[in-house]
Amino acid sequence: MELAFTGRVIEWRGPAPYYFVRVPGQEAADIQEVAAMATYGWGVIPVEARIGETVFETSLFPKDGGYLLPLKVAVRRPQGLTEGDDVTVRMAVRLSA
Repeated sequence: MELAFTGRVIEWRGPAPYYFVRVPGQEAADIQEVAAMATYGWGVIPVEARIGETVFETSLFPKDGGYLLPLKVAVRRPQGLTEGDDVTVRMAVRLSA
């Protein structure tokens, strides 16, 4: 399953700051349809994502009926991303075999 969407970079301030992009409603609903085939536990969904020229593998975190895409510094720094920036994400859900 491949998706494309635009979202805003948000910061979660816990013991250490984490940055995410919320997957929009329709795309989150599409992911939920295949979640059982993709998750490897705790509701996380493995994905390969692209922002600009940066391609990375990570897992979506379930949150409030949707999903958050984590953005490590190795993703944010090359793209110059900070909190509040709008980004276009291309993403493929990696289904389990």
